[in-house]
Parts: sequence; C-alpha cells; structure tokens
Amino acid sequence: MALGERVYVALGSNVGDRAAHLAHARARLARLPATRLVRVSGVEETAPLGPVPQGPYLNQMVLLETTLEPGELLEHLHAIEAERGRVRKERWGPRTLDLDIVRYGDRAVRKPELTIPHPELPQRDFWLRELAELDTEPSPRG
Repeated sequence: MALGERVYVALGSNVGDRAAHLAHARARLARLPATRLVRVSGVEETAPLGPVPQGPYLNQMVLLETTLEPGELLEHLHAIEAERGRVRKERWGPRTLDLDIVRYGDRAVRKPELTIPHPELPQRDFWLRELAELDTEPSPRG
C-alpha cells in the first residue's frame, strides 16, 4: 500500500565513519512519522565536488513514501544531519552527513531553502545511476 508521495533522498558522507553515518540516516529515515522506507540503492564512493579540497564521499539514495510536506521532511533531514555532527558553515565543504531531497513526486519547489527537483541532479552521474537502480530494483536491502 502506498503512503503518500514517492520521494528520493540522497545520502552522502566524507568525514569520520562514513558507512556508520549512512546507516544511521537509513535507520532514522525508516522511523520518520508518516513515512515508509521503500528501497535503498547500493553505496558507492565518489570524488568530492566543488572547489574545497576534501576526501571522497560514500553516497547512496533511498526511496521513501511519505505524507510529510517537503518543508517538514527537510526539517527532519536537517535534524538527522545534526545528530551526526553536521555543521552548516562551508558550501561544498566536507560533512559527516548530507541529506538532500532529490525528487519529491512530481512537485517543483523553488524556495531559498529548498529547490525540488534538486538543481544538481543533471550533473551528478552517481545520483542518476542510483535513481535508475531504485526505479528497477524489486526488493529492499540495507
């Protein structure tokens, strides 16, 4: 049974125990109110993007079904990032955990704090691969 809209959330980490940060995010996303974790993509390591020198990222995408509004979901994502020590100070900088709403059903949102679909989607090949995997994979995995 579907619960709300299909939402794709990207997970990334390049500071500390990257795999543990992603695991924490998956567990917390699965427990959000009015939300169901439907599928998770495989995890892949990627080079950092942007001008700031830093280590490689572990990346993953999850598919949620939720009745939360985009702004509500974003607040939950920021809270989960903060639980893992995320401090928002440097754009494109290193981070313990980065959670981005990539797509939210068919919605388009243009606000200073949130743009959906995510504006970087066309430039991130790994996101495109992960989205394709989630759209074709028949069963959930961890």
